[in-house]
Amino acid sequence: MGPGSVTAGDPFGAAPAEPGLASVPADNPPSSDILGLYVHVPFCAKRCGYCSFNTAPLEDGAMARYLEALHREIDLLGALPWAARVRLATVFMGGGTPSLMAAEDLAAALDRIRARFAVAEDAEITVECNPESVTRQKLEGYRVAGVNRLSLGVQSLDDSILPRLGRLHDARGARAAFEAAREAGCANLSVDLMYGLPGLDIDGWTRAVDAVLDWQPDHLSAYGLTLDAGSLWGAAGIDGLPAEQEQIDQYWRLARAAAAHGLEHYEISNYARPRFRSRHNQIYWHAAEYLAAGPGACGFVGSARYANVRATPRYCQTLADGVLPVASAEQLSSRQRLGERLILGLRTADGVPATWLEARLDGAPDLRRRIETWRAQALLVDAGDRVRLTEAGFLLSDALFVELL
Repeated sequence: MGPGSVTAGDPFGAAPAEPGLASVPADNPPSSDILGLYVHVPFCAKRCGYCSFNTAPLEDGAMARYLEALHREIDLLGALPWAARVRLATVFMGGGTPSLMAAEDLAAALDRIRARFAVAEDAEITVECNPESVTRQKLEGYRVAGVNRLSLGVQSLDDSILPRLGRLHDARGARAAFEAAREAGCANLSVDLMYGLPGLDIDGWTRAVDAVLDWQPDHLSAYGLTLDAGSLWGAAGIDGLPAEQEQIDQYWRLARAAAAHGLEHYEISNYARPRFRSRHNQIYWHAAEYLAAGPGACGFVGSARYANVRATPRYCQTLADGVLPVASAEQLSSRQRLGERLILGLRTADGVPATWLEARLDGAPDLRRRIETWRAQALLVDAGDRVRLTEAGFLLSDALFVELL
Protein backbone atom coordinates (compact mmCIF):
# COMPACT_ATOMS: atom_id res chain seq x y z
CA MET A 1 0.00 0.00 0.00
CA GLY A 2 0.96 3.59 -0.39
CA PRO A 3 4.15 5.29 -1.46
CA GLY A 4 7.44 3.60 -0.76
CA SER A 5 11.06 4.58 -0.94
CA VAL A 6 13.54 4.64 -3.75
CA THR A 7 16.68 2.96 -2.53
CA ALA A 8 19.64 5.27 -2.85
CA GLY A 9 21.53 4.33 -6.00
CA ASP A 10 19.01 1.63 -6.89
CA PRO A 11 15.62 2.91 -8.10
CA PHE A 12 14.71 -0.29 -9.93
CA GLY A 13 16.71 -3.03 -8.22
CA ALA A 14 19.66 -5.03 -9.40
CA ALA A 15 19.85 -5.87 -13.08
CA PRO A 16 20.06 -9.42 -14.46
CA ALA A 17 23.46 -11.02 -13.97
CA GLU A 18 25.75 -11.41 -16.97
CA PRO A 19 29.38 -12.50 -17.18
CA GLY A 20 32.36 -10.23 -17.84
CA LEU A 21 30.84 -6.90 -16.94
CA ALA A 22 33.73 -4.92 -15.47
CA SER A 23 33.94 -2.83 -18.66
CA VAL A 24 30.28 -1.71 -18.54
CA PRO A 25 30.97 1.85 -17.33
CA ALA A 26 33.91 2.18 -19.74
CA ASP A 27 31.92 1.02 -22.77
CA ASN A 28 28.86 3.17 -21.99
CA PRO A 29 30.02 6.79 -21.87
CA PRO A 30 27.43 9.06 -20.25
CA SER A 31 25.40 11.35 -22.47
CA SER A 32 25.80 14.18 -19.95
CA ASP A 33 28.92 15.82 -18.59
CA ILE A 34 27.19 16.31 -15.21
CA LEU A 35 26.90 13.19 -13.03
CA GLY A 36 26.12 12.18 -9.49
CA LEU A 37 28.11 9.67 -7.47
CA TYR A 38 26.57 7.23 -5.02
CA VAL A 39 28.96 5.62 -2.52
CA HIS A 40 27.66 2.66 -0.53
CA VAL A 41 29.06 2.13 2.97
CA PRO A 42 27.67 -1.28 3.97
CA PHE A 43 28.46 -1.54 7.67
CA CYS A 44 25.87 -1.54 10.44
CA ALA A 45 26.21 -2.11 14.17
CA LYS A 46 22.87 -3.94 13.98
CA ARG A 47 20.60 -4.83 11.08
CA CYS A 48 17.06 -3.41 11.35
CA GLY A 49 14.16 -5.80 10.84
CA TYR A 50 12.63 -3.81 7.97
CA CYS A 51 15.90 -3.22 6.08
CA SER A 52 16.50 -4.90 2.72
CA PHE A 53 19.58 -2.83 1.82
CA ASN A 54 22.99 -4.41 1.33
CA THR A 55 24.61 -4.43 4.78
CA ALA A 56 27.55 -6.09 6.51
CA PRO A 57 28.63 -6.42 10.15
CA LEU A 58 31.42 -4.11 11.28
CA GLU A 59 34.01 -6.72 12.21
CA ASP A 60 37.61 -6.02 13.20
CA GLY A 61 39.55 -4.68 10.25
CA ALA A 62 36.53 -4.64 7.94
CA MET A 63 36.34 -0.85 7.61
CA ALA A 64 40.03 -0.56 6.74
CA ARG A 65 39.74 -3.27 4.05
CA TYR A 66 36.63 -1.62 2.64
CA LEU A 67 38.24 1.83 2.51
CA GLU A 68 41.30 0.46 0.72
CA ALA A 69 39.02 -1.17 -1.86
CA LEU A 70 36.89 1.95 -2.19
CA HIS A 71 39.96 4.08 -2.97
CA ARG A 72 40.96 1.56 -5.63
CA GLU A 73 37.50 1.66 -7.16
CA ILE A 74 37.52 5.47 -7.26
CA ASP A 75 40.91 5.29 -9.00
CA LEU A 76 39.58 2.84 -11.60
CA LEU A 77 36.44 4.92 -12.20
CA GLY A 78 38.54 8.05 -12.52
CA ALA A 79 40.71 6.33 -15.14
CA LEU A 80 37.77 5.55 -17.45
CA PRO A 81 38.26 7.04 -20.93
CA TRP A 82 35.47 9.59 -20.49
CA ALA A 83 36.01 10.45 -16.81
CA ALA A 84 38.09 13.57 -17.46
CA ARG A 85 35.21 15.31 -19.23
CA VAL A 86 32.58 14.83 -16.52
CA ARG A 87 31.89 16.85 -13.39
CA LEU A 88 30.27 15.52 -10.22
CA ALA A 89 27.37 17.69 -9.06
CA THR A 90 26.48 15.48 -6.09
CA VAL A 91 28.09 12.85 -3.89
CA PHE A 92 25.82 10.76 -1.68
CA MET A 93 27.21 8.38 0.93
CA GLY A 94 24.49 5.91 1.86
CA GLY A 95 24.33 2.59 3.61
CA GLY A 96 24.41 0.78 5.82
CA THR A 97 25.56 3.38 8.31
CA PRO A 98 28.09 5.75 6.71
CA SER A 99 28.39 7.67 9.98
CA LEU A 100 30.34 4.71 11.39
CA MET A 101 33.23 6.16 9.40
CA ALA A 102 35.69 8.29 11.33
CA ALA A 103 35.92 11.87 10.10
CA GLU A 104 39.45 11.37 8.82
CA ASP A 105 38.43 8.28 6.84
CA LEU A 106 35.51 10.09 5.26
CA ALA A 107 37.79 13.04 4.45
CA ALA A 108 40.28 10.69 2.78
CA ALA A 109 37.54 9.17 0.62
CA LEU A 110 36.29 12.60 -0.46
CA ASP A 111 39.85 13.71 -1.17
CA ARG A 112 40.32 10.63 -3.37
CA ILE A 113 37.13 11.50 -5.28
CA ARG A 114 38.32 15.09 -5.81
CA ALA A 115 41.71 13.83 -6.98
CA ARG A 116 40.14 11.64 -9.67
CA PHE A 117 37.11 13.71 -10.74
CA ALA A 118 36.20 17.33 -11.22
CA VAL A 119 33.76 18.10 -8.40
CA ALA A 120 31.55 21.16 -8.73
CA GLU A 121 32.36 23.95 -6.29
CA ASP A 122 28.75 23.95 -5.12
CA ALA A 123 28.41 20.16 -5.15
CA GLU A 124 25.90 18.70 -2.71
CA ILE A 125 27.76 16.19 -0.54
CA THR A 126 25.46 14.14 1.69
CA VAL A 127 26.17 11.58 4.41
CA GLU A 128 23.51 9.37 5.96
CA CYS A 129 23.84 9.23 9.74
CA ASN A 130 22.34 7.19 12.57
CA PRO A 131 21.77 9.19 15.76
CA GLU A 132 23.79 6.91 18.04
CA SER A 133 26.87 6.99 15.79
CA VAL A 134 27.42 10.76 15.65
CA THR A 135 28.84 13.41 17.93
CA ARG A 136 29.28 17.12 17.43
CA GLN A 137 33.02 16.59 17.05
CA LYS A 138 32.60 13.92 14.36
CA LEU A 139 30.09 16.04 12.46
CA GLU A 140 32.38 19.06 12.64
CA GLY A 141 35.03 16.83 11.05
CA TYR A 142 32.58 15.85 8.32
CA ARG A 143 31.84 19.53 7.63
CA VAL A 144 35.55 20.38 7.40
CA ALA A 145 35.92 17.45 4.95
CA GLY A 146 33.34 19.08 2.67
CA VAL A 147 30.07 17.45 3.73
CA ASN A 148 27.32 20.05 3.43
CA ARG A 149 24.20 17.93 3.88
CA LEU A 150 23.29 15.32 6.49
CA SER A 151 20.44 12.82 6.45
CA LEU A 152 19.55 11.68 9.97
CA GLY A 153 17.86 8.26 10.23
CA VAL A 154 15.45 8.86 13.11
CA GLN A 155 12.60 6.61 11.82
CA SER A 156 10.58 6.85 15.06
CA LEU A 157 10.42 8.82 18.31
CA ASP A 158 8.53 6.11 20.18
CA ASP A 159 10.83 4.43 22.70
CA SER A 160 8.57 1.37 22.77
CA ILE A 161 8.83 0.93 18.98
CA LEU A 162 12.48 1.80 18.31
CA PRO A 163 13.96 -1.38 19.89
CA ARG A 164 11.52 -3.51 17.94
CA LEU A 165 12.77 -1.93 14.72
CA GLY A 166 16.33 -2.75 15.70
CA ARG A 167 17.30 0.89 16.18
CA LEU A 168 20.01 1.65 18.72
CA HIS A 169 18.93 5.18 19.67
CA ASP A 170 16.03 6.51 21.71
CA ALA A 171 13.94 9.66 21.26
CA ARG A 172 16.28 11.77 23.40
CA GLY A 173 19.26 10.52 21.42
CA ALA A 174 17.57 11.45 18.14
CA ARG A 175 16.95 15.00 19.31
CA ALA A 176 20.50 15.26 20.68
CA ALA A 177 21.93 14.13 17.33
CA PHE A 178 19.86 16.72 15.48
CA GLU A 179 21.09 19.46 17.82
CA ALA A 180 24.68 18.24 17.48
CA ALA A 181 24.38 18.52 13.69
CA ARG A 182 23.14 22.10 13.95
CA GLU A 183 25.88 22.98 16.44
CA ALA A 184 28.44 21.47 14.06
CA GLY A 185 27.32 23.95 11.41
CA CYS A 186 25.05 21.79 9.26
CA ALA A 187 22.71 24.16 7.42
CA ASN A 188 21.10 21.48 5.24
CA LEU A 189 19.72 18.81 7.54
CA SER A 190 17.23 16.09 6.61
CA VAL A 191 15.35 13.71 8.92
CA ASP A 192 13.96 10.28 8.00
CA LEU A 193 10.72 8.97 9.54
CA MET A 194 8.66 5.85 8.86
CA TYR A 195 4.92 5.32 9.12
CA GLY A 196 2.87 2.13 9.04
CA LEU A 197 5.15 0.64 11.70
CA PRO A 198 4.02 -2.19 13.99
CA GLY A 199 2.42 -0.73 17.10
CA LEU A 200 2.21 2.79 15.64
CA ASP A 201 -1.23 4.42 15.89
CA ILE A 202 -2.33 7.79 14.57
CA ASP A 203 -1.75 9.55 17.89
CA GLY A 204 1.81 8.26 18.20
CA TRP A 205 2.52 9.21 14.60
CA THR A 206 1.11 12.69 15.13
CA ARG A 207 3.33 13.23 18.16
CA ALA A 208 6.42 12.17 16.21
CA VAL A 209 5.57 14.32 13.19
CA ASP A 210 4.83 17.39 15.32
CA ALA A 211 8.02 16.92 17.34
CA VAL A 212 10.27 16.57 14.29
CA LEU A 213 8.66 19.48 12.48
CA ASP A 214 9.22 21.60 15.57
CA TRP A 215 12.94 20.87 15.21
CA GLN A 216 12.68 22.80 11.90
CA PRO A 217 14.56 20.41 9.62
CA ASP A 218 15.34 21.62 6.12
CA HIS A 219 14.14 18.37 4.58
CA LEU A 220 11.97 15.48 5.72
CA SER A 221 11.73 12.00 4.19
CA ALA A 222 8.85 9.79 5.30
CA TYR A 223 8.51 6.26 4.01
CA GLY A 224 5.65 3.84 4.41
CA LEU A 225 6.84 0.49 5.75
CA THR A 226 7.14 -2.18 3.07
CA LEU A 227 8.06 -5.78 3.82
CA ASP A 228 10.62 -6.15 1.06
CA ALA A 229 12.27 -9.38 0.07
CA GLY A 230 15.66 -9.57 1.72
CA SER A 231 14.53 -8.01 4.98
CA LEU A 232 14.16 -10.00 8.18
CA TRP A 233 10.51 -8.98 8.46
CA GLY A 234 9.90 -9.78 4.81
CA ALA A 235 11.10 -13.33 5.43
CA ALA A 236 9.55 -13.98 8.84
CA GLY A 237 6.65 -11.51 8.95
CA ILE A 238 5.84 -9.08 11.73
CA ASP A 239 2.82 -8.71 14.00
CA GLY A 240 0.97 -5.55 14.93
CA LEU A 241 0.98 -3.74 11.59
CA PRO A 242 -1.63 -0.95 11.34
CA ALA A 243 -4.64 -1.55 9.12
CA GLU A 244 -4.43 -0.07 5.62
CA GLN A 245 -6.78 2.80 6.45
CA GLU A 246 -4.66 3.64 9.49
CA GLN A 247 -1.59 3.86 7.26
CA ILE A 248 -3.46 6.10 4.84
CA ASP A 249 -4.49 8.34 7.72
CA GLN A 250 -0.86 8.56 8.82
CA TYR A 251 0.16 9.59 5.29
CA TRP A 252 -2.41 12.39 5.22
CA ARG A 253 -1.58 13.55 8.73
CA LEU A 254 2.03 14.07 7.70
CA ALA A 255 1.19 15.74 4.38
CA ARG A 256 -1.04 18.30 6.07
CA ALA A 257 1.32 18.96 8.98
CA ALA A 258 4.30 19.44 6.65
CA ALA A 259 2.33 21.89 4.51
CA ALA A 260 1.34 23.83 7.63
CA HIS A 261 5.06 24.19 8.46
CA GLY A 262 5.87 25.51 5.00
CA LEU A 263 7.44 22.34 3.59
CA GLU A 264 6.83 21.49 -0.05
CA HIS A 265 5.68 17.95 -0.81
CA TYR A 266 7.95 17.70 -3.83
CA GLU A 267 8.20 13.91 -4.16
CA ILE A 268 6.05 11.01 -2.98
CA SER A 269 8.09 10.46 0.18
CA ASN A 270 9.91 13.77 0.52
CA TYR A 271 9.23 17.27 1.82
CA ALA A 272 11.53 20.28 1.82
CA ARG A 273 11.81 23.92 2.66
CA PRO A 274 12.16 26.12 -0.44
CA ARG A 275 15.54 25.51 -2.16
CA PHE A 276 16.28 22.46 0.02
CA ARG A 277 15.18 19.63 -2.25
CA SER A 278 17.64 16.73 -2.34
CA ARG A 279 19.71 17.44 -5.42
CA HIS A 280 21.17 13.94 -5.49
CA ASN A 281 17.85 12.14 -5.29
CA GLN A 282 16.50 14.37 -8.03
CA ILE A 283 19.09 12.77 -10.30
CA TYR A 284 17.24 9.48 -9.81
CA TRP A 285 13.79 11.01 -10.24
CA HIS A 286 14.84 12.80 -13.42
CA ALA A 287 16.25 9.51 -14.76
CA ALA A 288 19.64 11.20 -15.11
CA GLU A 289 23.05 9.51 -14.93
CA TYR A 290 25.20 8.63 -11.94
CA LEU A 291 28.18 6.52 -11.02
CA ALA A 292 28.25 3.96 -8.23
CA ALA A 293 30.94 2.84 -5.82
CA GLY A 294 30.86 0.38 -2.95
CA PRO A 295 29.47 -3.15 -2.52
CA GLY A 296 26.00 -3.55 -4.02
CA ALA A 297 25.91 0.04 -5.29
CA CYS A 298 23.97 0.65 -8.51
CA GLY A 299 24.75 3.16 -11.23
CA PHE A 300 23.37 4.30 -14.57
CA VAL A 301 25.54 5.65 -17.40
CA GLY A 302 24.86 5.84 -21.11
CA SER A 303 22.12 3.30 -21.71
CA ALA A 304 23.28 0.81 -19.09
CA ARG A 305 22.12 0.26 -15.54
CA TYR A 306 24.62 -1.76 -13.53
CA ALA A 307 25.22 -3.10 -10.02
CA ASN A 308 28.36 -3.94 -8.09
CA VAL A 309 28.93 -7.25 -6.34
CA ARG A 310 27.06 -7.28 -3.04
CA ALA A 311 29.29 -9.31 -0.71
CA THR A 312 31.81 -6.98 0.88
CA PRO A 313 34.70 -9.55 0.98
CA ARG A 314 34.23 -10.33 -2.72
CA TYR A 315 34.02 -6.60 -3.49
CA CYS A 316 37.34 -6.04 -1.74
CA GLN A 317 39.02 -9.02 -3.43
CA THR A 318 37.82 -7.98 -6.90
CA LEU A 319 39.39 -4.57 -6.45
CA ALA A 320 42.56 -6.08 -5.02
CA ASP A 321 42.76 -7.90 -8.37
CA GLY A 322 42.58 -4.51 -10.13
CA VAL A 323 39.11 -5.01 -11.66
CA LEU A 324 35.96 -2.92 -11.33
CA PRO A 325 33.49 -4.96 -9.21
CA VAL A 326 30.54 -4.83 -11.65
CA ALA A 327 28.38 -7.94 -11.20
CA SER A 328 25.29 -7.28 -13.30
CA ALA A 329 24.08 -4.93 -16.00
CA GLU A 330 21.18 -4.23 -18.29
CA GLN A 331 21.04 -2.25 -21.51
CA LEU A 332 17.77 -0.35 -21.51
CA SER A 333 15.61 -0.13 -24.61
CA SER A 334 14.02 3.16 -25.62
CA ARG A 335 10.67 1.86 -24.36
CA GLN A 336 12.18 0.98 -20.99
CA ARG A 337 13.80 4.40 -20.75
CA LEU A 338 10.50 6.10 -21.48
CA GLY A 339 8.67 3.98 -18.91
CA GLU A 340 11.27 4.72 -16.24
CA ARG A 341 11.27 8.45 -17.02
CA LEU A 342 7.50 8.46 -16.58
CA ILE A 343 7.51 6.50 -13.34
CA LEU A 344 10.35 8.43 -11.75
CA GLY A 345 9.13 11.81 -12.97
CA LEU A 346 5.58 11.19 -11.76
CA ARG A 347 6.99 10.58 -8.28
CA THR A 348 7.65 14.32 -8.18
CA ALA A 349 5.37 17.33 -7.84
CA ASP A 350 6.83 18.66 -11.10
CA GLY A 351 5.52 15.69 -13.05
CA VAL A 352 6.59 14.96 -16.63
CA PRO A 353 6.14 16.56 -20.07
CA ALA A 354 2.73 15.68 -21.48
CA THR A 355 4.46 14.55 -24.69
CA TRP A 356 6.23 11.77 -22.77
CA LEU A 357 2.96 10.39 -21.49
CA GLU A 358 1.32 10.71 -24.89
CA ALA A 359 4.17 8.74 -26.47
CA ARG A 360 3.61 5.92 -23.95
CA LEU A 361 -0.14 5.91 -24.60
CA ASP A 362 0.26 5.59 -28.36
CA GLY A 363 -1.06 2.18 -29.33
CA ALA A 364 -2.11 1.36 -25.73
CA PRO A 365 -5.90 1.94 -25.58
CA ASP A 366 -6.37 0.18 -22.23
CA LEU A 367 -3.69 2.31 -20.59
CA ARG A 368 -5.15 5.45 -22.18
CA ARG A 369 -8.54 4.64 -20.64
CA ARG A 370 -6.86 4.12 -17.27
CA ILE A 371 -5.16 7.50 -17.51
CA GLU A 372 -8.44 9.22 -18.38
CA THR A 373 -10.04 7.58 -15.35
CA TRP A 374 -7.25 8.95 -13.16
CA ARG A 375 -7.82 12.40 -14.66
CA ALA A 376 -11.55 12.17 -13.96
CA GLN A 377 -10.82 11.22 -10.36
CA ALA A 378 -8.38 14.15 -9.97
CA LEU A 379 -5.52 11.74 -9.28
CA LEU A 380 -3.66 12.98 -12.36
CA VAL A 381 -3.86 16.58 -13.56
CA ASP A 382 -2.59 18.62 -16.48
CA ALA A 383 -0.46 21.64 -15.60
CA GLY A 384 0.40 23.57 -18.74
CA ASP A 385 2.56 21.32 -20.90
CA ARG A 386 3.18 18.88 -18.04
CA VAL A 387 1.26 16.12 -16.30
CA ARG A 388 1.56 15.39 -12.59
CA LEU A 389 -0.01 13.33 -9.85
CA THR A 390 -1.92 15.02 -7.06
CA GLU A 391 -1.23 14.13 -3.42
CA ALA A 392 -4.10 11.65 -3.59
CA GLY A 393 -2.49 10.26 -6.74
CA PHE A 394 0.83 9.88 -4.92
CA LEU A 395 -0.90 7.62 -2.43
CA LEU A 396 -2.16 5.27 -5.16
CA SER A 397 0.75 5.65 -7.56
CA ASP A 398 2.09 2.09 -7.41
CA ALA A 399 -1.01 0.79 -9.18
CA LEU A 400 -0.38 3.13 -12.10
CA PHE A 401 3.39 2.69 -12.23
CA VAL A 402 3.12 -1.04 -12.87
CA GLU A 403 1.16 -0.33 -16.05
CA LEU A 404 3.41 2.50 -17.25
CA LEU A 405 6.52 0.35 -17.09
